[in-house]
Amino acid sequence: MHHLIDITDLSMQELQEIIDLALDIIADRPAYTERCKNKTLATLFYEPSTRTRLSFEAAMLELGGNVLGFSDASTSSVTKGESLADTIMTINKFADIIAMRHPKDGAPLVASRVTDIPIINGGDGSHCHPTQTLADLLTIKREMRRLDNLVIGMCGDLKFGRTVHSLTKAMMRYDNIRFVMISPDELRMPEHVLEELREAGIPYTEVRDMESVMPELDILYMTRVQRERFDDPAVYEALKDTYILDAEKMKLAKKNMAVLHPLPRVNEIAVEVDKDPRAAYFREVENGKFMRMALICKLFEWENKRMENPQLVGVEENPAGVKCPNKRCICNSENVPQLMRPVEGEEGAYRCAYCETLVRK
Repeated sequence: MHHLIDITDLSMQELQEIIDLALDIIADRPAYTERCKNKTLATLFYEPSTRTRLSFEAAMLELGGNVLGFSDASTSSVTKGESLADTIMTINKFADIIAMRHPKDGAPLVASRVTDIPIINGGDGSHCHPTQTLADLLTIKREMRRLDNLVIGMCGDLKFGRTVHSLTKAMMRYDNIRFVMISPDELRMPEHVLEELREAGIPYTEVRDMESVMPELDILYMTRVQRERFDDPAVYEALKDTYILDAEKMKLAKKNMAVLHPLPRVNEIAVEVDKDPRAAYFREVENGKFMRMALICKLFEWENKRMENPQLVGVEENPAGVKCPNKRCICNSENVPQLMRPVEGEEGAYRCAYCETLVRK
């Protein structure tokens, strides 16, 4: 079964197939109005969402399929204590494919282990958000006419921003990509993402000041500082307005730079920027629908293509003396095994398969 838990679950060929199909859907939408006739998508959103949930629903309906699910976990049996695994095994009887969002890192991996229909990760905690990355990739392709030879600025909450984690993993596979990480020290990109960049030889710099790097960027990917990820409200208040993109700052940028944002925004992009032709974030929303349409079609096409879950390759179950310390990880709130991937060349070092946190014996 082919799931989409992490963007790296897709090979470069599969990624290109999805992009090509999305472009074909844009060119000839009537040709796809019955592509998923008699198929049902379940949208299980344990966390608030506007664009991702409605985008999935619009995508399935435009493909001629059906939609069921919930947009608020408080209306489900979660409030009665039902486990995630039991919910998924139940929904498995009603639907042909599941798109889910969950506040705990690694929840979609748990779901993928107990179902025989495709699971699509619509965002898990602060871990990753692969379908937003699909929207980002199509937007970059349509705005810049390429996915290589780019300088990409990631700005804002890079620590908890699951969208930037996924986009970095995706873009580092293209040729001649350089990253500029713009954040306060408290919100810098997680070490496991930077480690992947270093291992792959992908150049990146970390800076605190947006203005100094604006002239060199081809893509500026803005993110909001996420109130819901902070344990201490005072820390959020101190950091929330660190970066605000306005018309004055846009004067420093290239004439063809594209501004992306996964949305929702709070204060990090001034409304005046919306009128700038380089503001691509609302075009990005529609691109997300087309890419989700293409993804759904491809997952059904690939239904029997791959039986092994890439996220479980090389994983050890419950290794002695190893426990994930990340309190936001699904393994610390549900009755699931500790799944650990040994770190090559480091005795006694592991990465949690659910959330990628580094663990040492």
